[in-house]
Amino acid sequence: MNVQQLESELWEAADQLRANSKLTAAEYSMPVLGLIFLRHANNRFNAYLPEIEAAIPPQVPAVQREDLIRLDFQGKAAIYLPEAARFDRIVNLPQGASVGAAIDAAMDQIEAEYEVLKGALPRGYTAFEPDLLAELVKIFDRPAIKAATGDVFGRIYEYFLNKFAMSGAQEGGEFFTPPSLVRMIVGVIEPDHGLVLDPACGSAGMFVQTGHFIEDVRHAVTNDLVTFHGQEKSDTNTKLARMNLVVHGLDASNIRQGNTFYDQIDHLVGQCDFVMANPPFNVDGVDTKKVEGQVDSTGRLPFGLPGTNAKTGAISNANSLWIQYFYSYLNDTGRAGFVMASSASDAGNKDRDIREKLVRTGHVDAMMAIGNKFFYTRSLPCTLWFFDKGKPEDLRDQVLMIDARNVYHVVSARSHVFTDEQLANLNAIVWLYRGEQEKFVALVGRYQRQVDDWLAGLPERIAADTAAVAALASPLKAFAKGARLAELNADQPEEAQLAQTALDDFKADLAAAQADTQAPEAIAGLLTACGAARVAIAAANLASHAGQASLQIALDALAPQLKAAGKTLEARHKQWLKLLDTAEKTLRARLSKAFDGRAAREAKRALLAADTRKNEEPTVRDAMLEALKQTVYFIHQVHWLHSRFPDALFEDVPGLCKAVTIDEIAANDWSLTPGRYVGVAPAGAEDEEDFAEKLREIHDELAELNDKAVDLAGRIAGNFEELLG
Repeated sequence: MNVQQLESELWEAADQLRANSKLTAAEYSMPVLGLIFLRHANNRFNAYLPEIEAAIPPQVPAVQREDLIRLDFQGKAAIYLPEAARFDRIVNLPQGASVGAAIDAAMDQIEAEYEVLKGALPRGYTAFEPDLLAELVKIFDRPAIKAATGDVFGRIYEYFLNKFAMSGAQEGGEFFTPPSLVRMIVGVIEPDHGLVLDPACGSAGMFVQTGHFIEDVRHAVTNDLVTFHGQEKSDTNTKLARMNLVVHGLDASNIRQGNTFYDQIDHLVGQCDFVMANPPFNVDGVDTKKVEGQVDSTGRLPFGLPGTNAKTGAISNANSLWIQYFYSYLNDTGRAGFVMASSASDAGNKDRDIREKLVRTGHVDAMMAIGNKFFYTRSLPCTLWFFDKGKPEDLRDQVLMIDARNVYHVVSARSHVFTDEQLANLNAIVWLYRGEQEKFVALVGRYQRQVDDWLAGLPERIAADTAAVAALASPLKAFAKGARLAELNADQPEEAQLAQTALDDFKADLAAAQADTQAPEAIAGLLTACGAARVAIAAANLASHAGQASLQIALDALAPQLKAAGKTLEARHKQWLKLLDTAEKTLRARLSKAFDGRAAREAKRALLAADTRKNEEPTVRDAMLEALKQTVYFIHQVHWLHSRFPDALFEDVPGLCKAVTIDEIAANDWSLTPGRYVGVAPAGAEDEEDFAEKLREIHDELAELNDKAVDLAGRIAGNFEELLG
C-alpha cells in the first residue's frame, strides 16, 4: 500500500467535507467510515468472486446462481454483498440518481444479510449535499484506496479521527495500534486456537491480524479455530469493531460494549488461551471503590491495587490494573501480548510491588522495547509485554529482554514501521530463546531462496537496461553525425549563436561514453558471479544450518559486487542522460533534422525513476536496480541473523537481547526495561544498512524542516507586506 498516496487522497476527502458540508465533523465522521466499510467490503468481495463464479456451472439460472454465490462466501475472509450494496454499482449510478438513498439502501441490505451488524452501519446519507457525496464516492474509488490491503480499516479510521479532531480520538492515552506492533504481538504469542480476548479492542485490529496469521501461517479457517471476545467502552468503537471483523469474514458476535475497569467478563477469567491488547496508557481517576473488590488470588487483580491519589483517592495510574487483567484472564497455559507505556516497566511504589509478584510467578516470557514514531498520531516509545503461563520449566527463571529501539524502517520523518523481514528477525530471537531452531533455519532458507529468485531475473533486467541505453545512444549518435552549425544557429540572435567548439565538445563526450568499458566489464563480471552464486544455491542444503552458513560465505562475498555494479550502472544512466540534456538544452538538438526527438524521449523515460506518488509503472531502470537492491537486501537479512546467532542457538547479543534471571531482575529493583539489561552494542557493530536507514531518517527530517521553514518565511513575508501596506 502506498501510504502517502492513500493519505493524500483521504485528506482531499476531509478537505471536501470541511469546506463544503453543512454537517459537523461529529455528524459526518461515521458516514465517512461507512463509505470506507463499503469500499473495503467491495475490495474483498471482488477478490473472491471470480473463483466462486468459476466453480458454478454456466447452465445454472441467474437467480439460483446468486444464491450459490451467497452460500459460497460462507467461510471466506470476506462478506457476500448483494448487488445493490456493491460499491462499483454505487459509483456507476446514472446521473440524477440519489446517491444518498442508494448508500442507505446498501446498508439496509448488508444488515439484512448479517444479523451481527444490526444497528452498526451508519445511515443518513441523504443529509449530504448530493454533489459532495458523489465526489466523495469518486475519491473512494481511486486506485490507491481500491488497492489498500491489511488492516486498512483501522488505519483509515485513525486517520479520520486525527484529521477531523473528533472528541475522544486520543483522550486518555488511547491510540490506534500500529500494524507493526500488532503483527509483532501475534507473531510472538501465535494465537491459533481457543478463546482470544482483547478487553480494549478498539476497531478490532488485533483480531484481524490473528485472522491473517491463521490463514497465512496455519493455512486454516480462522472461525474454525478461535473464538474472539472483545470489549470496548465506546459505542462507536464497538460498531467499528463489528464492521471490521465482518468485512474480513470473522465472527463478531462476541464484541460487547463495556468499561473494562468496572465491567468484568467473569466467565472468561482464567479461561482464555490468548489475551492481546493495546490499552489506553497512564489513565488516572479510576474509582478505587469500584475495583478494590477485584483484589483476589482468583480474581482480576491477583497482585493487589496500585497506588492512589492522595487528594481524590482514585487510582493514580491504571497501567498496573491492565497488566493484571491480562494476566488473570489467561488459563493455565495461556499467552498474552500487549502494548504498554514504557514508564510501566520501571514504575515505583505499589506498581513495583505488583511487578515483583508478577515476575516471581515465572510467567513473564519476554519484554521488547520499541522506539519512537511507530504510533500513527503520536511520537512516543512503548514496550511490548509477553506472558506465557505454559513456559517450560527450564525458562521459568528467565525473562527474554529485547531492545528493538534501533530496529525500524523510515516511512517519513514522522513515521516508522517494521518491515516484514525486521518482524521475522525479531521473532527469530524469540524462536531461538524457546529452542525452536527449526523455525530459524526455515526463515534463513526462505531468505536464501529469495536471493536466488532475484538473481534468476537479473540477466534479463540488465539486458533490458543496456538496450535502453543503446536506444538513447542511437538518436544522439545520429545527431552528432548529422548536425550542422548553420541549422542550429538559424534565426538565433547573435549572442545565442553556438560555436563549433560546443558541437565538437559534445562529439568528444559522446565518443568517450561509447568507448567507456567500465559498465560492460562490470556487467560481465557480475553475471559470471551471479551464475556461480546460483549454482552454489542449487547445490546447498538449505534445510540445514551448516549448509546455509557455508552458502552465506559466498553470498556475503557477492553483495559488494552487486552494490558496485549498481553504482556503475547508475553512473552510466547519468552519463547518457547528461549527454541528452546537453544536446537538447545547450545545442538545441530539436532544431536538427538529424535528431529523432520522439525516440530520445521514449529512451529517456526508460532510464528515469518512476514517480511512485503518481502511481507510475516501474521503468526499465527501476526494474534492474530493484533486482540488485533486493538481492543485496535478502543477503543482508541472513547476515544480520548469522552474525548475531552464528550457531543458530540463542545467545546474549549486546545492545539487542539477553536472557535475564529473576535474581538479576530483583537486583535491578524489579525493573522490566530491556535497555537496563542488554547493554550497548560494541562500536562499529552497526550494519551498513542500519546506518543508511538512520541517514534516511535524518534526510527526511531535514526535508520536513526545510518545507516548514519555506512556509514560515512565506507567511512572515506576507504579514510584513500587510504591515507596510
